[in-house]
Amino acid sequence: MTTQTLAGSHDVLRAQIRWRWSEVAFWLATLLPFVLAPNYLVLASQVAITALFVLSFDLILGFSGIVSLGHAAYFGTGAYTAGLLSVWGWGEPLSGLAIAALAAGLFGYLTSFIVARFRHLALIMITLGIGLVIEEVANHASWLTGGFDGLQGIHTWPLFNTFRFDLYGYTAYSYALVVLFLIFLVARRLIHSPFGLALRGIRENGQRMPAIGAPTRAHIRTIYTIAAIIAGIAGAMLAQTTETVSLESLGFQRSADVLVMLILGGTGRLYGGLVGTIVYMVARDQFSGLNPQYWYFWIGLLLIAVVMLLPNGILGGLTLLARRLGMKP
Repeated sequence: MTTQTLAGSHDVLRAQIRWRWSEVAFWLATLLPFVLAPNYLVLASQVAITALFVLSFDLILGFSGIVSLGHAAYFGTGAYTAGLLSVWGWGEPLSGLAIAALAAGLFGYLTSFIVARFRHLALIMITLGIGLVIEEVANHASWLTGGFDGLQGIHTWPLFNTFRFDLYGYTAYSYALVVLFLIFLVARRLIHSPFGLALRGIRENGQRMPAIGAPTRAHIRTIYTIAAIIAGIAGAMLAQTTETVSLESLGFQRSADVLVMLILGGTGRLYGGLVGTIVYMVARDQFSGLNPQYWYFWIGLLLIAVVMLLPNGILGGLTLLARRLGMKP
């Protein structure tokens, strides 16, 4: 019976790994800004970078049930690491990305021992505290980080010594999109593995998972470290493409925004965070253009409408609609 159950689980996983037409269409659509909106490639690069950050948050919240209000700490760690490398004379983007990922991953691994011990409200307060502490440390270390004024003197070298990060955004968007896609492939494979199934079990009932041989705390530490690495990569890309790093990259507002984007698109779906990021950032860009002072009013209305009408997020609503129409998403 056990062998049959395991075989059935592997069959389900293999079925989930297969690409659907909607996934192919989504990634092909990400190439459209090059043709239809070349003037918005800078915004598109910011969307791709933020989507990677939201993807990292989905791994811990949507798939593992780890609620965090301080996830920007790892994003900012990656941003400052890449920025400082450039200030100190090393602006090569790919190696900078790897070093930033290592720094954020190490910080995530160390804090994961604290995070793995708590759940729910206590976890919210602890992650918020971690975020506030690291932001204040960066603020006081102004001799290193630039403090409130931000890090100055960042210069990113051309990608492969050929493609410059210019004001038009072609290189920035290409760079961000390729990194996003490659990491998405890793995350997709991860959540459709036995480890991913264990994470879902921890999300539903972490106390019962050890009874079936799943080391709950070890799994939480692993996924939390992976999420920190991805967040650090996103932060490093932001620093490299904009050549600026400020305390805002570590701030609570960034952690709150990533939570909003994920809920907007739909948690625990991978693509939900990507869709939520696109909708949120495009809406913010358009609303701020209409009214720079009161654009949050329209964002608030959008969030209220989505939560009331689509409780499972935009992607959840689209999935439900496709099922009613007899389509296989």
